Amino acid sequence: MSLILCIETGTDICSVGIAKEGELLSLRESDEGRDHARKVAVFVDELLRETGIAPDDLDAVAVGKGPGSYTGLRIGVSFAKGLCYGLHKPLVAVGSLDALTEVAREDYEAGIVSVDDWERAWLCPMVDARRMEVYAQVFDTAGKAQTEVSAEVVDGDSFADFRRGDPPFVIFGSGARKCAEVLPDARLIEVVPSARGLARLAQQAFDAGRTEDIAYFEPFYLKDFVVTTSRKSLF
Repeated sequence: MSLILCIETGTDICSVGIAKEGELLSLRESDEGRDHARKVAVFVDELLRETGIAPDDLDAVAVGKGPGSYTGLRIGVSFAKGLCYGLHKPLVAVGSLDALTEVAREDYEAGIVSVDDWERAWLCPMVDARRMEVYAQVFDTAGKAQTEVSAEVVDGDSFADFRRGDPPFVIFGSGARKCAEVLPDARLIEVVPSARGLARLAQQAFDAGRTEDIAYFEPFYLKDFVVTTSRKSLF
């Protein structure tokens, strides 16, 4: 029996869950802005109390590794690594786009979202970057990646190979809505990042022994963090 704490903080949503053998036991989430540094610890404490699970009972800590918000990823990964150090537990890293696709698959299985011809569809999770740019990747409905993760400036020619023919091209995530107008043939569904998307994937990675070197693991930012100079005069 494996108990895995799952943490996803790569967007405006702060999400923490506890899973047993890949099935979610309990979840805490907030979309009230980027207050992840305070909320993630509170959520972990609440979940442990609610489930009656002691920290030492955890078998691993899983974290969404990105791509996503630089600050959000930094907070989630730093917190997860700190727990792993303190509890002497392994760290499991799950791609945030893989996890977002898993949420879409679970929502379809639960009847929360509906897509005609689902079995043949291409799934494209999109995490908002800036302007018309998104972090994106294409999957089939079994969750198998069809492309590499990319930072895509979306225009009418984007993802052309997957938008040809009959299979629906399904977009979702924090960057999808702004792309819907330039991808009029895409099917937009409402799916948001959640720690529940990590549960099954983290269990699979843990069972396969795919854990991270805690000392050297860093989030997958995809792009370098750019520091800009404020236009406001401080003096």
